[in-house]
Amino acid sequence: MFKHLSLSHLSAGFIAVLVGYTSSAAIVFQAASAAGAGPAEISSWLWALGLGMGATCIGLSLAFRTPVLTAWSTPGAALLVTALAGVPMNEAIGAFLFSSALIAACGFFGWFDRLMRHVPRTLAAAMLAGVLLRFGLELMASLQTDLVMVGGMFVLYLIGRRVLPRYTVPLALAGGLVLAAMQGGIRVEALQLEFARPLFTMPAFSVSTLIGVGLPLFIVTMASQNLPGLAVLRANGYTVPAAPLVGWTGATGVLLAPFGGFAYNLAAITAAICMSKDADPDPARRYLASVWAGVFYLLTGVLGATVAGLFAAFPQALIAAIAGLALLGTIANSLAGALADEAEREAALITFLVTASGLTLGGIGSAFWGLVIGLAALQANRLFRKAAG
Repeated sequence: MFKHLSLSHLSAGFIAVLVGYTSSAAIVFQAASAAGAGPAEISSWLWALGLGMGATCIGLSLAFRTPVLTAWSTPGAALLVTALAGVPMNEAIGAFLFSSALIAACGFFGWFDRLMRHVPRTLAAAMLAGVLLRFGLELMASLQTDLVMVGGMFVLYLIGRRVLPRYTVPLALAGGLVLAAMQGGIRVEALQLEFARPLFTMPAFSVSTLIGVGLPLFIVTMASQNLPGLAVLRANGYTVPAAPLVGWTGATGVLLAPFGGFAYNLAAITAAICMSKDADPDPARRYLASVWAGVFYLLTGVLGATVAGLFAAFPQALIAAIAGLALLGTIANSLAGALADEAEREAALITFLVTASGLTLGGIGSAFWGLVIGLAALQANRLFRKAAG
């Protein structure tokens, strides 16, 4: 394995973790606070989340030689911000255990695998393109925020694509950091060395909390995270079975829930970074980028507040720019795959538009609804053609 390690693997893994933390870490802090967590509990949550994501990324990627990237459930964390208000911490932990146990059962019994067999690759690609579209738009919008830094990164990206295609994204990131430092945009005062400490909380089980918190957390995590996460794998040509992936993320949640690991699932947006050509031209070696992401996740868990400070030190425009640049190729490939089959093109377009719209119904995000509405449109078209023929 080590003879294939390269800067592009390391860079893709780092950017995936960077994007994951900067885009949603604040929501996790809010969710922990809603459950009454103090600094010690929040530190434990970060430890558990980092350890769980790191272990599953490394273990599953090595086991299947596939770029499997896991993450915490961002929609789940957003749900917890309101759902945990007034809920005792030990009952919240019980709800986390309940939700993770349901996820593990859904995975290991193969229910999720059977569902995904009915999702065409064109619609999976359309959903992925819709999920990632905002990162491309934010890249262009960040030019207005910081024209010099983002413009410089964009120029380096274009040059790198022609001169050093495998190191395009690392080159753009390095250039962005240099330009940000020259402008005084890196907030050094936000950096501090602090290790996280695990804190065990004995779970308690309340029927009302299990139904009001645990069940919605399970539904949101499966529909808004695991479904698009597996679709990303399928859209990129990886056919690893869903059962062990979903099952082991659920089992990890059962193990780490008492320490604050509220939900683990397959990643979609950050996984796309590790599956791109920028990570490695050879799809068979891209799993090494996910392994590096797992290493960085482990570091985030151990260092806790130090990592949060590191991400806070970077300018927001730099984060938006590097995420957009890292995903440009994936957005293009997803759109091409979505529109490749003329018979499924309209349904794929509907999936893309609904997903990109940000529609949320019943607390479930647009990726799920885009796929549901797209599948309905595809089925309707098939029935009409059958009736006409």
